[in-house]
Amino acid sequence: MTSRLAVLTSRWTGIVPVAALIVFGLAWHRDLPWIAVAVVSVFLGGAVLAAVHHAEVIAHRVGEPYGSLVLAVAVTVIEVALIVTLVTTGSKGSESLARDTVFAAIMITCNGIVGVSLLAATRKGQVAHFNAEGTGAALATVGTVATLCLVLPTFTTGRTGPEFTPGQLGFAAVASLGLYLLFVGMQTVRHRDYFLPTRSDGSVASDDDHASPPSARAAWLSLGFLLVALVAVVGNAKNVSPSIEDAVDAAGMPQAVVGVIIALLILLPETIAAVRAARRKRVQISLNLAYGSAMASIGLTIPVIAISQIWLDGPLVLGLGSTELVLLSLTMVTSVLTVVPGRATLLQGGIHIAILGSFLFLAASP
Repeated sequence: MTSRLAVLTSRWTGIVPVAALIVFGLAWHRDLPWIAVAVVSVFLGGAVLAAVHHAEVIAHRVGEPYGSLVLAVAVTVIEVALIVTLVTTGSKGSESLARDTVFAAIMITCNGIVGVSLLAATRKGQVAHFNAEGTGAALATVGTVATLCLVLPTFTTGRTGPEFTPGQLGFAAVASLGLYLLFVGMQTVRHRDYFLPTRSDGSVASDDDHASPPSARAAWLSLGFLLVALVAVVGNAKNVSPSIEDAVDAAGMPQAVVGVIIALLILLPETIAAVRAARRKRVQISLNLAYGSAMASIGLTIPVIAISQIWLDGPLVLGLGSTELVLLSLTMVTSVLTVVPGRATLLQGGIHIAILGSFLFLAASP
C-alpha cells in the first residue's frame, strides 16, 4: 500500500508541473473568461504544491538544516518572480506591491507558520522544545532586515513619502542580502548544530525514525521538476493577476490585499510542511522554515526589486504605515518572548495566531 501511494505521488507531482506549463503557454497574453481563470488557478495551485514536494525531496536528500534552506529559497524564488512580473505590468498599486507582499510574508511566517506549528506541537498539552540560540539568531536577522527595508523608508527625508533614494535603496539591498548570506553561512557551516531538532533535555534529536533519503537520481529528477514547476507558477500567476486585481477592486478592498493573497498562496504549502514537522515534535524545523522564509523574502526580494528599478519607471513605496508599524513591533516583541526560553506552550501559539488574524482583518478593512 505504501509503495503504491509513493508511485501515485511521484506520478502526480511529475504530471502536474508539465500540465501547468502547457496551460501557461495556452493562456499567455489572452483575455481569459472566469471559467478559464478558474482552470488556470487550479493548475497554479497544483504547480505550487508540486514545487514544494520536489523541494522537500531535495531537502530530504541533503539533510537538515540544508533542507529547510532549500525549501525556503524555492518558495522565495516563486515570490520574487511573482512580484517582479506583477510590478512590470505597471497596474494600479504596483508601486507598493513589493512592500505589501514582503510585509505579508513576514506576518504570515512569523505569526501564521510559527503559530500553527506551536499549536500542532502542543495540542495534547506538551511543551514544544527548540534551540533558542539558532532561532534567536534567525529572529534577530529578520527584525534587522525588516527594519532596514520596511521601517526606515517611512522616516528618511531624501524623498517625499515613504521611499528610499537610489543610494539608500542600494545600501538597503546590499545590507539585507549580505546579512542573509552571513546567516546562511552560520546556519550551514559554523553553527549548524544550532538549527537541528532538539529533545526536551537539549540534545539533538535522532533521524533514526525517518525513512532513508532518496537516491541521487530521484533528487536530480525532483530538481528538474522543481524548475518546471517554478516556471509554471510564475507564468500562470501572471495570467491570473489581472483577475485578482479586478476582484479586489470589485470587493472595494485596498490594493494591499493583492500582496496578501500572493503571500498566502505561496506560503500555504510551506505552512503544511512546517505543521507536519511540528506534529513529529521537530519544532526546530518548523521555525527554520518560518524565519528562514521571512529572511529570504526580504533578503532576496529587495535586491531584485532594487536592480529592476534601473529599467522600471515610477516610484517604489517601501515604507510601512502606522498600522503596519504597530503590527510589526508587536510581532517582534512577542516573537522574542516566545523564542528566548527555548520552549513554548499552546498559549504562545494562540498569541501568534491572534496577531495574524488582526493583520488579515486590518488588511481588508484598514
